[in-house]
Amino acid sequence: MPINYTQNIALSGLSIYDPIEVGDPQLWIPAPDLEALLNKKLIGLSVAGLSLRSRSKFVKSEVCKALGYPVPATFTKTQPRFPGQLFDIYTQKSNNLQIWNEELSPTRRYAIIRITQADIIERVRVITGDTLAKLDTTGTLTQKYQARLVCGTQRAELISPVDTDLVENIVARKGVQLAQFKPTDNPSLGVVLPVSDVFARLLSMIGLSFKDAGSDQERRRGDALHAHVCKHLGYASYVDDGRFPDVRQQILEVKLQTSPTIDLGLVRPDSKAPLDMPQVDNHQIRHCDVRYALFYALTDGLTVSLTHFFLSTGESFFTRFPQFGGKVLNKKLQIPLPTTFFD
Repeated sequence: MPINYTQNIALSGLSIYDPIEVGDPQLWIPAPDLEALLNKKLIGLSVAGLSLRSRSKFVKSEVCKALGYPVPATFTKTQPRFPGQLFDIYTQKSNNLQIWNEELSPTRRYAIIRITQADIIERVRVITGDTLAKLDTTGTLTQKYQARLVCGTQRAELISPVDTDLVENIVARKGVQLAQFKPTDNPSLGVVLPVSDVFARLLSMIGLSFKDAGSDQERRRGDALHAHVCKHLGYASYVDDGRFPDVRQQILEVKLQTSPTIDLGLVRPDSKAPLDMPQVDNHQIRHCDVRYALFYALTDGLTVSLTHFFLSTGESFFTRFPQFGGKVLNKKLQIPLPTTFFD
């Protein structure tokens, strides 16, 4: 039965400024549900005739109502604007998203609200900061976390033979048939494969080849690899919602490497920051619990051929792949949103 987050929050008596533990099964609203609630309540509302300040207050008030929070008499200038649910809102008529006077936070959610030229709210997207950072093609994000992959003598390496202690508590104790599930489902007790099983299922991908979409089409290359990973894990179909990690149900991020530089975005793999997903058996999944499947490949411009496979938990990631680059630097951010962003 779906959780009625709006009702739960209304009955809790909490304000938008009261903290909620990430993953709280009754009160924390995961990003997909947050997006659905905001779309349900905000689409069709008019902001015509409102000044920018009045429009901002109106939209924030409607967001409060949509989520079950009381509307405060005045909105405190906090970062983020909705600290209880750890998200900010941005209203956009153009595709040029501007974030002023603060760094892009990798674990914060960003609710981006599309307003038509007729001043009607048309669509809401909710994504995390690490996903938003991937859209930056301007170089505004001057530095992101990176690591180096150097292939050894072995074509396949299971860097972490066991999962983190937290994931060990929720993994399946016997074989799981994944055909009945979707890769984008949230992880649940007894459905998450142990890291050793993931390794065994993906091992046969070494030597696999697929059509190269081109060096300027890294996303399409990655999608092709992601589809093969889903098939080898046992899913009946490939689904990708653009959220981290790629195979959400298996807490698995997939990376295709045609060069030694591993781009990691704004979050270190060994970070203990919580992931935006519901708790599993009272355990909150963290970034360091994510399993990273790295496939090194060669390409002749026509065909991508997988030559090496590495699997590691985020906790152990830097024991095999040395970090370089330093910390993230941001000032003012201007991120051009893709034309398909609100589709």
